[in-house]
Amino acid sequence: MELVRWNPNRNLFSARYHLNNLLNDFFAPYSESDDDIRMASWNPRVDIYNDADNIVLKAELPGVEKKDISVDCKGRVLTLKGELASDNEVKEDNYYRKERFSGRFERSFTLPGDVDPENIKADYKNGILTITVPKPEDRKKRRITIN
Repeated sequence: MELVRWNPNRNLFSARYHLNNLLNDFFAPYSESDDDIRMASWNPRVDIYNDADNIVLKAELPGVEKKDISVDCKGRVLTLKGELASDNEVKEDNYYRKERFSGRFERSFTLPGDVDPENIKADYKNGILTITVPKPEDRKKRRITIN
C-alpha cells in the first residue's frame, strides 16, 4: 500500500478544476461571438478630472476624423458622439480575423451642477479629444437666522 501525503486543499483544487471545465464547456458555443459583442459595444476611454476652474474630459479617439465627432450639452448631461470610418481597402470575405473597430459610438456623462454650454471648449489633437467645462459659479452661502 502506497502512502499519499494529505493535502487539505486537494478537494478545493479538484472542485475548482471541475467548475472551470463546466463553465468552459457551457460558454464554448459563444466564444466566437465574444469578439462581435466587444466590437459592437466599443466606446472610447475617457478620463474626467478637476482643475482649479474646470472639469476636464479627455477621450481617446485614435483614427477618428475631427469632422466625425460631435459634443453636445443639455442641462447637466454632456454627450460625446462619433464614428470611426471602416477600412474599405480589404473585402470582408478576405479577413482571417478583424479586431479593429469601425462604426458609431456614443457616451454621455452627468456633470456636477448646471453648466453654461456656451463656455464649453473642445480641442482635438493626435487622437485625444479634450473637453473643458468651466465649473459653475458657487452660489453664495447665507446663514439663516432661526426665529
